[in-house]
Amino acid sequence: MKNKNTFAAIAAIAIAAGGNGVYRLGVHQGMQTMPAGGDAPPVAAGNGRQPLYWHDPMVPGQKFDKPGKSPFMDMQLVPVYAGADSDDGSVIVSPRVQQNLGIRTAIVTAGRLPSGVVTVGSVAYNDRDVALVQARSNGFIERLYVRAALDTVKQGQPLAELYVPDWIAAQEEFLAARRMQGGDTASLVDGARQRMRLAGMTDGQIRLVESSGKVHPRITISAPVSGVVAELGAREGMTVASGAQLFRLNGLSTVWVNADVPENVAAKVHPGDAVEARSPALPGSVFKGKVGAVLPEVSAATRTLKARIELANTGGQLVPGMFATITFTSSRDTDVLLVPSEAVIQTGTRSVVVLAQDGGKFQPIDVEVGGEGNGLTEIRKGLTAGQKIVLSGQFLLDSEASLKGTTTRMGDAQSSGSPQDAPLHHGQGKVERIDKDEVTISHGPIATLQWRAMTMGFKTPPAGLPRNVDVGDRVAFDIKPRQDGTFEIVAISPVADAPVVNDKAMGGMKMPAVPTGAKK
Repeated sequence: MKNKNTFAAIAAIAIAAGGNGVYRLGVHQGMQTMPAGGDAPPVAAGNGRQPLYWHDPMVPGQKFDKPGKSPFMDMQLVPVYAGADSDDGSVIVSPRVQQNLGIRTAIVTAGRLPSGVVTVGSVAYNDRDVALVQARSNGFIERLYVRAALDTVKQGQPLAELYVPDWIAAQEEFLAARRMQGGDTASLVDGARQRMRLAGMTDGQIRLVESSGKVHPRITISAPVSGVVAELGAREGMTVASGAQLFRLNGLSTVWVNADVPENVAAKVHPGDAVEARSPALPGSVFKGKVGAVLPEVSAATRTLKARIELANTGGQLVPGMFATITFTSSRDTDVLLVPSEAVIQTGTRSVVVLAQDGGKFQPIDVEVGGEGNGLTEIRKGLTAGQKIVLSGQFLLDSEASLKGTTTRMGDAQSSGSPQDAPLHHGQGKVERIDKDEVTISHGPIATLQWRAMTMGFKTPPAGLPRNVDVGDRVAFDIKPRQDGTFEIVAISPVADAPVVNDKAMGGMKMPAVPTGAKK
């Protein structure tokens, strides 16, 4: 029995000595990690790495160009080196994982962005290819060669034969003046020839009277152009007056297509843009043309503008009233940066593209997008030609980068989140100083923020500090983060006095010990 008691005592002493050694080792390591006075450990010399900037790990969004003490907390700024994960929010994925995720990439190229506008329209006559045939003198239609509207005619083809009584007297006067003998007959002949012109005869008809020496009271009207008879105003046997319209001919070498362009994409269509037209009546045929004009009028019923398109109509295949599908292509000469549209992540407020770098590194980049067409999107800002971007799997990479917390995402999250929705964190400590809008507290560890014990300043509540809180009081408080990276006290109240432990391992900072009866 005595031997057992002796063995137990020896074991207890050994355990106590070991615990004391572990405690001293922990204190010694803590002293090395955070020397007394709160000075930061010196940066290892000769490592060959130059810090990009310094920051406070508690407020990573704020960057500093030189080392020093954090303005937010009682701690030294931490250097950030090139290639660090927290530097640009990038992630590194091994080639095997990239293959499993099915990550595909593409190159940012420079080129012309097609408009990508596809609309419909109907074929119409080209109003600039119209010829009118009128009666030049009073007469009668003795014979009509074209008897129905929309008949096709060729240039020079006879249309009608007219009998003109007024020409008979003018021609007989001309022939009589030529038969007269004398020295003054030349002036009479010229006057008679001029009267034939005034009667509506052409130079060719006058030469025919001169050569034949006979009266020609009839005239054959021919088609001045090839096309169709759009309007027919003549009938056989009718009397016509001088200036009456007999025929209206429309050429078919070119036609118009009046395309309905939606109002929201009308800015992408410009005069001179090349187009391609396809008609279901002519499968497999593609007609090329260009935009002649965009009419300055919006239909109140359909909210569309009319784009007038001129097409070459080889063989007369396109006829007025035919339905056509129009594809516009931009004619702008300036090159822009283009990426596949599937590479752009639209978040509603931002556009993000995942940039692929060497070594399996992926980084989300904010970009400014422009127009879109034929599966391509214009990039106005954020990328350069030749860079490699991710086409598939970018949502997983962007989510991983978001978890690592890029500064851009953190700024957006803070600006979009409401301060009332921010989580509260509880702590206890001692009031060291009270300023106008800030109170400095030496607090203990805050587990929800993964903070160790330290002395730092907090913004006072909007309503101010309670009257029963003063310098030297031990308090319990709730804090929440602010948009500028600092923390604000939401509630604070004194707690019962308790002994204070001077934890040298925490740099000599004081914090309240666990009250009696509290759970450890």
